[in-house]
Amino acid sequence: MRRAIDDLLAQAPVSRAAVDAFLDRHDFPLVEGRQATFVYRGDAEAVRLRHWIYGLPTAQPFHRVPGTDLWYFLLDLPPGSRVEYKLEIERGDHNEWICDPLNPTLAHDPFGANSVCQATGYVRPLWSEPRADARRGTLEELELTDTPFGDTRRVSVYLPARFRPTRRYQLLIVHDGGDYLEFASLLTVLDNLIDDLEVAPLIVALTYPDERLVEYPNYEPHCRFLSEQLVPTLEARYPLITTPGARGLMGASFGAVASLATAWRYPGRFGNLLLQSGSFAFTDIGTHNRGPAFDPVVEFVNAFRQAPGRPAEHVFVSCGAYESLIYENRTMVPLLQSTGMSVRYAEAPDGHNWENWRDRLRVALSWLFPGPLWMVYE
Repeated sequence: MRRAIDDLLAQAPVSRAAVDAFLDRHDFPLVEGRQATFVYRGDAEAVRLRHWIYGLPTAQPFHRVPGTDLWYFLLDLPPGSRVEYKLEIERGDHNEWICDPLNPTLAHDPFGANSVCQATGYVRPLWSEPRADARRGTLEELELTDTPFGDTRRVSVYLPARFRPTRRYQLLIVHDGGDYLEFASLLTVLDNLIDDLEVAPLIVALTYPDERLVEYPNYEPHCRFLSEQLVPTLEARYPLITTPGARGLMGASFGAVASLATAWRYPGRFGNLLLQSGSFAFTDIGTHNRGPAFDPVVEFVNAFRQAPGRPAEHVFVSCGAYESLIYENRTMVPLLQSTGMSVRYAEAPDGHNWENWRDRLRVALSWLFPGPLWMVYE
């Protein structure tokens, strides 16, 4: 298949009218088969694609169409890929990263927004979109005082639609709960999957860290807070099933480390773990190169690899194939399986971001907490 950019270049010299027509005819990035064409129009000395695909140079230079202010870059993308990126624009001594002016598709995270390229075959899951017909759960706010951290901690509690105090519910504790709500559509996902009977009605506790890089990598006060304070508080307030198999921990990145570390320190307390893109850095020999924030992570993962025990019964692990952590997550899977735990693993052509984690929630939650639909058909 001939690329649209080749047709434009074949018109050399390329006129301004031809550039205008090219931009009017297409949406960008322009995806044709396995290839995506990124385009920028404007005065610049250099333009680069800044992306988060591990294994490729992070700054990919654009080419300028001779005699014009149009720049382009071609990237091969496997089907189903989803890539977040920015454009780096260089003008003299000024260098800035911007979202793609020609691309309205954005993804947000705690640091701002990125443009998104969706390759052939990628579609945002319908179950992550708000639905007027889905019954909605509610959020309640709790404050826990006199915590092991020495301060007060906020916890949001999701109660499923048609919540009844006479019923008993399973419990899922979510690290970085506010970020899951804001950037991974967790409230919508829970409402839809529970309404569709794919996930059991859950009570979900959403936690908010103070210093997550300190508290998450096997930090004893954090593990004690979840296991000895939060769980008993929730069991006293809500009609929860109190067996370990009805409890779960979930988190992404450092939150996945916190989930595994808590279950490891308190074996038999949590039956289900959902570990997304865990920052499971470790060393077999020598030192790591991920910076001092990872020192306690490496210490924990090295210790876990030596004596994993059996922290839970079911573990779901997911990771993006374009992440720098893909090696560590793939390595963890056989180790987790060796403990006798039931382990399921999923990866996708995506990166270390909230929408990747969102897109894995259906398969993860319906496996760990199956609703009546799966009980009937599996």
